[in-house]
Amino acid sequence: MNRPKRRATPDLDNPPLTAKELASLRPLREVLPDLAEWSRKRKRARKGEVHKAAVSIRLSPEVIAFYKGKGPGWQTRIDETLRAIVAATK
Repeated sequence: MNRPKRRATPDLDNPPLTAKELASLRPLREVLPDLAEWSRKRKRARKGEVHKAAVSIRLSPEVIAFYKGKGPGWQTRIDETLRAIVAATK
């Protein structure tokens, strides 16, 4: 099926950068080094690496409150705790 080609509509709120503006751009690692380091860290497994499995598990409210109370990343911290237990019992 042949679809009609869409023409790009200009974004009036974001005009193209001028040559002077392009020349003044600096790398993210210079402007916001902490953000650059955070974004550099790989968050997903690469092809061929072991992926985590999505599971459903019931936890007591006290356990959830404890881990959530420590802030974002609570599921990762639960995983780290369980992995430490596995490593200790091998």
